[in-house]
Amino acid sequence: MKARLVAAGFAAALMTIAAPAVASAGPLSWIASGSGSGSAGSSGASYANCTEARQAGVTPIFRGEPGYAAHLDGDNDGVACE
Repeated sequence: MKARLVAAGFAAALMTIAAPAVASAGPLSWIASGSGSGSAGSSGASYANCTEARQAGVTPIFRGEPGYAAHLDGDNDGVACE
């Protein structure tokens, strides 16, 4: 009986743990920022086409990296401007 009370207390303690504070800028905030005009090294880089990305020296661009966009990934394999 005592073991059940301890387990119940532990479960209740787990439910009361607060979630960590979320930073205002999430890990993919650069996508929504719209900043950058094709400059390499900028976390908000965006490219109109692969020629622009190649000239910036950032190709290939993998899904999840700054500068990746679906319009640059013609075969939708997660690698843009390959």
